[in-house]
Amino acid sequence: MTHRPVLIGHRGARGLFPENTLEGFAAAAALGIDGIELDVALTADGVPVLSHDPALNPALTRGPDGGWIAAPGPLIRTLTAASLAAYDVGRLRPGSALAATFPDQCPIDGARIPHLAAALAAPGDAVPEFAFIVELKTMPDHPDWTAPAAALAEAALAAAAAAGALARVTFESFDWRGPRHLRHLRPDLRLAWLTCPQTVAAAALWWDGPRPEDFGGSVPRAVAAEGGAVWAPEHADLSAAEIAEAHALGLAVYAWTVNRPEDMARLIGWGIDGLITDRPDHARRVMAELGLPLPPAGDTP
Repeated sequence: MTHRPVLIGHRGARGLFPENTLEGFAAAAALGIDGIELDVALTADGVPVLSHDPALNPALTRGPDGGWIAAPGPLIRTLTAASLAAYDVGRLRPGSALAATFPDQCPIDGARIPHLAAALAAPGDAVPEFAFIVELKTMPDHPDWTAPAAALAEAALAAAAAAGALARVTFESFDWRGPRHLRHLRPDLRLAWLTCPQTVAAAALWWDGPRPEDFGGSVPRAVAAEGGAVWAPEHADLSAAEIAEAHALGLAVYAWTVNRPEDMARLIGWGIDGLITDRPDHARRVMAELGLPLPPAGDTP
């Protein structure tokens, strides 16, 4: 039988539910997935909270008055955790590009920006083996937009430890300074190394020194040199040969963000280890059609 990849909901399952919210995570987990990928930023008072963007996104954020915030939104690093609690991120702004991209997303009004520690406590409390992939959102090309990489990494580590979730967490980043810092602090942590064509092209910046040329042009070899154990490449440029090379180096390969059924089926045929997707419902149908066992559904609130 073909190997079944780990099924990870991207930002919960943002094709179906509000991204990076507790409500969205619970709904995604109830579909039947193995884990959730989420994004972390650091507030002005040092609290790790869930946000993909360095600033509040006007396409999904309403203010205390219930109105959509104006662009550009304020940077997360300039706001306190308490002030963030006033914003509603439970639906997509009508007419926005995001609303057009995810027309099937079900709004959940009242959803707030959660603290990382709270996110890691649920739905993991109900399913002990439930996994989390925590992306550290720092940007070496815009260092003034986010907290320093080491500061965010340490805050995320402390939050995961406080939630009792370290055994179920993989830390990852495009900015390799964060996972590298965690590797030095805690060699036992599970780490993933995110790549995409843009960061590979500017690898000296995003990888903080190393470049693909140092490894014969091989990104898997560069990841393996960092200590592995997971390479997380953008799926569009991924080849069967690269997956095989990564496996030969002892790496698992988790591809993102895989939303089309035909791409899911192709990657599964190539032996992908993990699918990170906005549409786990599509992935479950593909897996079922291939005769693969599915993650249990409906076991979480």
